[in-house]
Amino acid sequence: MKTTHFDLLARDAVSLLAELIRRPSLSREENDCADFLENYLKEKGASPKRIGNNVWCEQPGSSPNKETVLLNAHIDTVKPVAGWQRDPFTPTQEGDRLFGLGSNDCGGGLVSLLHVFLALRGEELPWNLIFLASAEEEVSGKNGIEKALPCLPKVDVAIVGEPTEMQPAVAEKGLMVLDCTAHGKAGHAARNEGVNAIYEALPDIHWFRTHLFPRQTDLLGPVKMSVTQIQAGTQHNVVPDACRFVVDVRSNECYSNQELLELIRREVRCDVEPRSTRLSSSRIELTHPLVQRAVALGGTPFGSPTLSDQALMPFPSFKYGPGSSSRSHTADEFVCLSEIRDAVEKYCKLLMP
Repeated sequence: MKTTHFDLLARDAVSLLAELIRRPSLSREENDCADFLENYLKEKGASPKRIGNNVWCEQPGSSPNKETVLLNAHIDTVKPVAGWQRDPFTPTQEGDRLFGLGSNDCGGGLVSLLHVFLALRGEELPWNLIFLASAEEEVSGKNGIEKALPCLPKVDVAIVGEPTEMQPAVAEKGLMVLDCTAHGKAGHAARNEGVNAIYEALPDIHWFRTHLFPRQTDLLGPVKMSVTQIQAGTQHNVVPDACRFVVDVRSNECYSNQELLELIRREVRCDVEPRSTRLSSSRIELTHPLVQRAVALGGTPFGSPTLSDQALMPFPSFKYGPGSSSRSHTADEFVCLSEIRDAVEKYCKLLMP
């Protein structure tokens, strides 16, 4: 492809992104955005399919003798945080920056991958392509990619368009949230009676704060556990009989969430109940051809601490997209037009023979 063709693809991608910003697409409220994307793909001559608010397209004439690459990004956004100086639902261009909710996370990756798919769908490629715009990513909802994947042909590897400054994130930490309860016995605070559940919880809280699981890697480091919420007591003069606290566990690729749960339960006295164990850590080998191509394009592989739809993919995947993760979920979120232009060119070079 010529440089001018990349410019045209980027121009179309930016125009689409502006339209998407105008359509609020909060998690579980993506209907309008999904409708618009579905119609946009039809207007471009594609044949989109849909389940819920997940919209995808398969490359025509896919070959069973080729591996299939999934191009994925999400259409939902978080709610606007406090501090916006601009209307989050009005696309505003200032110099090289396009401001708007979801522009960086991950609208830039979404529109870049979509237009690269449209540009390459008629080409003879080393692999089959599927483009998927998924819903409910920000809340890890069960009506998001988890609902769409069973409807797709077999996928061998995925490129996820999360903002990574076009560096390949080849590993990602998983997530497990634990609801913990330490038990005591109620009593009057003025008398030496009862068993204070807060004091019963303290050794376990200290363990969560200080324990290091032995297996770790250079990419993701150790498993990280953080006590993030705590609740106990009904009034000042009653010894509490229960202390409930929440632990955020970020798993590395050395442990499954189920294995970590079993290890934790062996070490603490409190009751431990996971909200879910399905959001696993992920990793792709550095020797994978697509990773090698990303490196050849100037990328440096790294491990990502933030969660994405990769956690629900039962096949190798890596994050690779325009924008910076540091801008996600912030006031006056933006993506640079030059970042989208760079992404379009790199995606094409990544996927073309």
